[in-house]
Amino acid sequence: MKQMKMEEVRKLGLEEIRTKIVDSREEIMKLRFQQVTGQLTDTSRLRALRRDVARMETLLRESERAAVEGAK
Repeated sequence: MKQMKMEEVRKLGLEEIRTKIVDSREEIMKLRFQQVTGQLTDTSRLRALRRDVARMETLLRESERAAVEGAK
């Protein structure tokens, strides 16, 4: 799976983003276990997943702030 770009994340709905965050965090946990046991060969995948999660959380936070600003 390739790293997601911000344009791709923006096309997703909020619920899709939330489920992708949960899925990515589960995958990060699995990869960490593989790393500890010495089974992980592609260590760059951990970094890419962490960055994807950060992108998605940033977008969620932006939408939350926009909703609060719109309510004022």
